[in-house]
Amino acid sequence: MAPSESIVLNARALERTLSRMADEIVEKNDGTDDLVLVGIQRRGVQVAARLAAVIKEREGVGVMRGALDITLYRDDLQTVGPRPVVGRTDIPVAIEGKHIIIVDDVLFTGRTVRAALNELADFGRPARVSLAVVVDRGGRELPIQPDVVGKLIDAPKDARVDVFVTELDGRDEVVLLQGPGA
Repeated sequence: MAPSESIVLNARALERTLSRMADEIVEKNDGTDDLVLVGIQRRGVQVAARLAAVIKEREGVGVMRGALDITLYRDDLQTVGPRPVVGRTDIPVAIEGKHIIIVDDVLFTGRTVRAALNELADFGRPARVSLAVVVDRGGRELPIQPDVVGKLIDAPKDARVDVFVTELDGRDEVVLLQGPGA
């Protein structure tokens, strides 16, 4: 039996959500000075790019962006397999004194964000680090909370929340999968 799938955000709703998140990021930072958006590979990078595009459109200022691949910082690396696929980490600016916004698609246990914080520490000490996520689905195992949330979903522990982005998936959508095989 296949899991049941329900659309949480369609393409238009996702666009509105990202627009609102970009405004909230600028508001909480009191502008764009010293702001750096750092996306977690994979979809966090695409989300960060979209947030930066909205900020540029509305504020007339380009925001620095970076990417983190947290694969080697995971606390479950031994379960990934003998040859984990490691993506690109790119922090194009010195982070000292900057306000870093870690951007991810879905926040669940908090372990991915913990790994991102550990990796980010290898690049220096920012003035502040915040977290922006498209979906907070609950179920935290660590005391990590987002500062900017696109959509809060109370998903059962055995469910899955997927964020699809056109750049990687050919569509924009947030989907909740429940049931066997989710």
